[in-house]
Amino acid sequence: MGMYPDGATNRNFEDAESAHFFTTPYQPFDNWSAHRVKLWGREFATVEHGYHWRKFSETAPDVAELVLEAPSAWATWQISREHAKKRRPDWDEVKIGIMRELLVAKLEQNEDVRERLAASAHKTIIEDSPWDSFWGLGPKGDGENMMGRLWMELREGLVNV
Repeated sequence: MGMYPDGATNRNFEDAESAHFFTTPYQPFDNWSAHRVKLWGREFATVEHGYHWRKFSETAPDVAELVLEAPSAWATWQISREHAKKRRPDWDEVKIGIMRELLVAKLEQNEDVRERLAASAHKTIIEDSPWDSFWGLGPKGDGENMMGRLWMELREGLVNV
């Protein structure tokens, strides 16, 4: 069994012999967290389900249905990648607005998400994704952090939610 690297308290890491995982206090900010979201006349198991569903709901309803029924957020991501050519052509122009709608719904419908966001106070929220330079920091640490920016934007208006 591996030890925590450099005395860190991060319980999510891997070494040559093991893969360690544990939920963090910031899990509610994750699109893969088990927070159901009702929006657009549907109920999604996770924000990730809703996000990928919207990619295909108008252009490929059969793929959107696969996403809706996917057993996990990981599965929705795989379905989305597999059918990328069928996604709506304006996706890059609308994806931020769609994500904002999903996060607002998650915030409105889940008290623990509101509490966690309020508890983040004035802190900068960063999605520390090692691969996504748009929604997170990406592999070089200089990504756009759009997810963190959306959460901070919603935190500013939390009083109105």
